Amino acid sequence: MKKKASEYKSLGVPTTDPIADMLTRIRNASLARHEFVPIPVSKMKLAVAKILKEEGFITDYEVLRGKPQRMLKLTLKYDKNRKPFISGLERVSKPGIRIYVGSQEIPRVYGGLGVNILSTPKGLMTGKQAWRNKIGGELLCNVW
Repeated sequence: MKKKASEYKSLGVPTTDPIADMLTRIRNASLARHEFVPIPVSKMKLAVAKILKEEGFITDYEVLRGKPQRMLKLTLKYDKNRKPFISGLERVSKPGIRIYVGSQEIPRVYGGLGVNILSTPKGLMTGKQAWRNKIGGELLCNVW
């Protein structure tokens, strides 16, 4: 049985790099000035959404129950002139080449204006939190 293209759009085509897919969806939705963006949910994506909310890049997030898959709904944040709070997103560590940093090697994003997200043994956290806790890890992405 063949599926319609609209069904693939709602399901999301499986990707080899789900974090890069999430960042691309957020980037495209913010550039198109969408109010929210639906993303297939996973524990790591939920942790990234939590960090984005804590750092003030998005307004809110929620998990929508659905079939065949649950979706993560991110509500994007804009200023009074409808300019997105997220200026850029960059995937650093990729499946083909993983980038690991020690606690003293964590780079600053745009002189401290941006945030980098690390996957550490204590879970996902910002570069600033990892530096304070003296924990290194995999440098997932930069957000500014």
